[in-house]
This record gives sequence, structure tokens and C-alpha cells, in this order.
Amino acid sequence: MIHPDTQTKPRRNLFVWGGFALTLLSILSYFLVFISFPETRDVPWVTFLLFVPAAWLLWIGLNRAFGAPERYRGRISGPVLSVLSLLLAGLFCYFDFSLAKDLPSGASAAKVGQQAPDFTLPDADGRPVTLSEALKRQQVTLLIFYRGYW
Repeated sequence: MIHPDTQTKPRRNLFVWGGFALTLLSILSYFLVFISFPETRDVPWVTFLLFVPAAWLLWIGLNRAFGAPERYRGRISGPVLSVLSLLLAGLFCYFDFSLAKDLPSGASAAKVGQQAPDFTLPDADGRPVTLSEALKRQQVTLLIFYRGYW
């Protein structure tokens, strides 16, 4: 039996906090770094890879908190941070796979050979140029349409 005077206070459960921090870091890294590259923007595989060690750290932290509560803290913060991490990862997946890919239908797009609608945009010098005026002057005009998101 351990004497009450020699009992030590349970240690911090850094695995739980590390897992939560890694979840936040993986989501932030997507928006701050990986969204700039098509290889990691279209399918955020790096973010998903970072979710794996985050879940592993949370699992170890929960096992410590509930398996050895006399040695490690985290019986309240562990489940709370784990649920928050799961919600954040789920929201990230929802936004990435559902909302960000909600592009307009191609049925309303201009067809090949169809006349483009008239518009006015600034040229390289900042002067406004209207498509109808450029066509009247028989000025060569090249229009490029991009369908997608940035």
C-alpha cells in the first residue's frame, strides 16, 4: 500500500493533446500550404495521411487515461478532444468532398462555335476593352474558359 504522503499526482496525458494538435495542424496545413498544389488540392492525401498519426496519438492517450488513471490524467479532456478531432476531420472531409466540388452543371456552358456573350474587361494597360468592339474592328481575340475551382 502506498502511503498518502508519497502518492504522486497523475501526469499530463500529452498523447491526447498531441493528437488534437496534429489534427488541427493537418487541417491548417491543407489551407495554408497544400491547396496551392494540384496534386494535394484535388485529393488531399497528405492531410489524410496526417489524420492517421493524429488518431493513433488520440487512441494511445485514451488508453492511458482510462487504462492507468492513477498515472495519467485525461479522463475528461481525452474524450472531449477526441470527439472534437473527429468532428473537425469529418467537417474537413465534408467540405472537401461535398461543398468544394459543387460545380455548376456543364449544360449551361457555351458550346463550341457559339457566340460568346458581350463583356468589357481591362486590357494589359488597364483600358477597358469590349468584345463586340474588338470583333467590329476585326481584332484577333482569344477567349480561354476554365472550368474548375482554385
